[in-house]
Amino acid sequence: MSAMIGPSRRWLRAGLAGYTWIVVLFIYLPPVYLLLLSFNPGLLPSVPTLSNLSLKWYRALLDEARMLDALQASVMVAVVTAVVTTVLALLGGLAYRRMAANAQVGFFVFVVFPMFVPGVIQGLALSVILRVLGVTFSGWTVVAGHLLWSLPVVFIVLLTSFSVLRGSLAEAAQDLGASEWRVFWDITFPLIRPGIISGASFALLLSFNEFIRAFFLVGGQDTLPIYMFGAMNAGTSPTIYSLAGSTLLLSALGFGLALVGLTLLKTRRGWAHRAVQSS
Repeated sequence: MSAMIGPSRRWLRAGLAGYTWIVVLFIYLPPVYLLLLSFNPGLLPSVPTLSNLSLKWYRALLDEARMLDALQASVMVAVVTAVVTTVLALLGGLAYRRMAANAQVGFFVFVVFPMFVPGVIQGLALSVILRVLGVTFSGWTVVAGHLLWSLPVVFIVLLTSFSVLRGSLAEAAQDLGASEWRVFWDITFPLIRPGIISGASFALLLSFNEFIRAFFLVGGQDTLPIYMFGAMNAGTSPTIYSLAGSTLLLSALGFGLALVGLTLLKTRRGWAHRAVQSS
């Protein structure tokens, strides 16, 4: 029996390893392929050879005025969405911790449920309501739609961060005369800061890449995903590939910098903890 278990486990591990590699290739191969296309100097999309690599279409991006306007609009919407979402999620998390158990369940469902509503339904419903109210569509209406999408995600991330808090820490600080604000700023905020950074990053990326809700709520200025969708349908020049490549590289750079920053922060905390213990 044991002789039969060994080969079966090897086959199982080999199957899981193969499945994992298939999933990884399915996720990363398309964006990498677009990145390679962006270095092709020709008009037809094809993977260039090493001797034929060119930054031609990256330089041409600077002449795409509509694209730059769409990029600026997407960045502004994403930044505003990230800030507002993080603040609302933080306030909601603080309120959630003070609620009774039964109230927590209802509040959690109320905040998280919009995440399960299809984006096309959310965008259409919100656009109809705003039209009835006579609201002019603009970047602010796009922010409103993106809040419905990003707030549940950031709220869940912050709740995970709140799990590291101990009630005894706040009680001890209050016994020493600290106000509610001092307890939050000196104890709660430093402990949940990684969650706040992570939640804000999630909100920024979710808003920057969101298409469906923005499609129903955008005003006169397109966001970058809407511009790219229209450019692809119009048979645009290969600058669309360089735009996708730039977005991919900037996203990778931002993720790398955030990872380095969190690593340095963790290392600094370790040094401080050891210094306190040694003293």
